[in-house]
Amino acid sequence: MRFGIVVNEGPYTHQASDSAYRFARAALEKGHEILRVFFYHDGVNNGTRFTVPPQDDRNLQRQWSELAEAHKLDLVVCIAAAQRRGILDANEAKRQGKDGDNIAPGFRISGLGQLIEAGIQADRLVVFGD
Repeated sequence: MRFGIVVNEGPYTHQASDSAYRFARAALEKGHEILRVFFYHDGVNNGTRFTVPPQDDRNLQRQWSELAEAHKLDLVVCIAAAQRRGILDANEAKRQGKDGDNIAPGFRISGLGQLIEAGIQADRLVVFGD
């Protein structure tokens, strides 16, 4: 089965990020395909490389990056939601006149078309968060 996943909540304010990550990992372990993970609304905060949780806490950003690398996942951060929250890749930082980017490894910034495409191409689109 091909899944699309939408994450609408930030990594440390809501259970949605943890649940989405665990769902993705379990689906991959069972041999399913993750077509795309789309981070929307506060969910874009999963994609900043500046997350520094305490040493005894989980690091969801790193977990997503490692899962993406291991399984060649497409982790897409919504551009409009990311800009509102100060999350930029190198191209967008340059375009906006900012002196640096903060997108995490394995994540990329794109538009809502990526969410629509995932919804069309996936067998199931699973949404985590409000």
